[in-house]
Amino acid sequence: MHLFFSTPVWIDEINNFESINSELKNYIHKEKEKNPEGTKKSNVNGWHSEEFDLKNEKLKNFIAEISKNIGNAINDMGWDLETQLAKITSMWSIINTKDAFNEKHHHGNSALSAAYYVKAEKNAGDIVFFDPRQANVFHHPISKKANNINAQVQSVTPKAGTLVLFPSYVEHKVNPNLSNEERIVISFNVSLIKKKDLLK
Repeated sequence: MHLFFSTPVWIDEINNFESINSELKNYIHKEKEKNPEGTKKSNVNGWHSEEFDLKNEKLKNFIAEISKNIGNAINDMGWDLETQLAKITSMWSIINTKDAFNEKHHHGNSALSAAYYVKAEKNAGDIVFFDPRQANVFHHPISKKANNINAQVQSVTPKAGTLVLFPSYVEHKVNPNLSNEERIVISFNVSLIKKKDLLK
């Protein structure tokens, strides 16, 4: 058996996450104080920040740490970094309090997207991914048991310090937060930009 058209998802715990998460919590809560209403995207009952200023010093350590993971994912994909530059193009945070969730969506016009968990207690709400192969939804035989080949959905349980990277075209949602604690996530998009276009 050969696996054609498989969809990669990278799940890893970043180094020094306790210290980094402490910095990020302070930054995110200050952003919320400045804009308590936030913005409306896929979030239902949760708070969604405006896009972060990626040059902010408070994000420096976090971006330096996740850059290693982004590099590994790009290397796995075999994408050409001689003619292209990998760049984080947008980053934001979502705070889901009890019963808040995120509707099904995808992050178009990017190469990779991510969810990084700053805070996530038990039952905070899994991130759920959907099979991106459109043809697969037309006919799906009954399976005795779900596995990595036949499953139409896969989920990841959030845990503080965990980074989940995935292709931006993959649709996903977030289940309701059933805990009494905040679920704090940072999401971001990565694009590969042709170097010759940067010179224009």
